Amino acid sequence: MSDQHLSGLHTNALHVRLRQAGPIPLDAEFSCAAGELLALVGPSGSGKTTLLRAIAGLYYPSEGSIRCADRVWFDSLAGRRCSPQQRRIGMVFQDYALFPHLSALDNVMTAMGHIPSEQRRERALAWLDRVRLQGLEARYPAQLSGGQRQRVAVARALARDPHVLLLDEPFSAVDQVTRRRLQRELARLRESIHIPMLLVTHDLDEANALADRLCVLHGGRTLQRGTPEELL
Repeated sequence: MSDQHLSGLHTNALHVRLRQAGPIPLDAEFSCAAGELLALVGPSGSGKTTLLRAIAGLYYPSEGSIRCADRVWFDSLAGRRCSPQQRRIGMVFQDYALFPHLSALDNVMTAMGHIPSEQRRERALAWLDRVRLQGLEARYPAQLSGGQRQRVAVARALARDPHVLLLDEPFSAVDQVTRRRLQRELARLRESIHIPMLLVTHDLDEANALADRLCVLHGGRTLQRGTPEELL
């Protein structure tokens, strides 16, 4: 990435530079501005999910740094390692990872530990409304379709008021029609989300439709970065 692009990023940008020889090889460097959606694209085993886990604080590579705005989340030289709780990441998993014993409303409220308890229900209802699930707040995950479970997962991730939103193959577990509908809804929703957003996908069409920029990975290494038009 050019120095000009790095210097022009929003102050709330995410900057990632990670390297290690093994056990999972990494040699990746990229930045994502606030309000930008960056797609990490590559075949299975290319290091996409490992990078997301490192950003979330679930994995610590041997070398590098991760910064978001003026906060240093990871710096191998300085010995700094912020916990996942300190980073306040919103993450949407491939399998949604909803709590099966909690309703849609209660699943969203689990992400609101930073909000006074008397405000959580109203805020959670507002998030479910934003992802078009009004009227379904009392249903449990088993009573929801795949697309509806995905929307609960997105609402829960955003209810954390996260500094960064991470999307790990978020549409892979639903059928093609639902997938296209969820992609359109994410495109609409992101217009009002002014934080860095990273989408992991192996689907170039999906990346092209949703992302502002692509970062192509292979074997944990950054091969190319640029707009969909430039790379395709």
